[in-house]
Amino acid sequence: MILPKKIFLTKGVGIHKEKLSSFELALRDAGIAPYNIVRVSSIYPPYCKLITREAGLKYLTPGQILFTVIAEAYTNEPNRLISSSVGMAFPKREDHYGYLSEAHTYGWTEKKTGDYAEDLAAEMLATILGVKFDPNESWDKKREIWKISNQIVRTLSITQSAIGPKNENWATVIAAAVLIH
Repeated sequence: MILPKKIFLTKGVGIHKEKLSSFELALRDAGIAPYNIVRVSSIYPPYCKLITREAGLKYLTPGQILFTVIAEAYTNEPNRLISSSVGMAFPKREDHYGYLSEAHTYGWTEKKTGDYAEDLAAEMLATILGVKFDPNESWDKKREIWKISNQIVRTLSITQSAIGPKNENWATVIAAAVLIH
């Protein structure tokens, strides 16, 4: 059984005339280019500790397989705003799992995309914890309900945005949660 004990968040942006190369540059900017990335679904493991990117990178070896929740967005349209975000929702009990979410947006600010990613993660966690809420309510109203329920301790996100270059090169943005076992 592989159960991650640590997790860190990272983000990056890459600009290049080739789409794949812009993705590689975004991975480099995020510090995770020399690893084999395996995309996983969005569960924050019980007893998992959130650490800094700098601390997390010390546990890694080039070529290693990284289990990662990753969000990405691309554009080669001049002046187009793109954003990607990973949101997290932590349960009160550390022996319970939490949620991560990915958001990939066009035309949204970094703040709006980050708030949306946090909302998605918190909503998924709230549903499995049995917290009653109206999914059509605003994020602020849902956040109040979740605080009152005393089941969700906190949410956070990491978000990267960029604007499509005027020369029609590709821009890629990534946000990632890297799980370490």
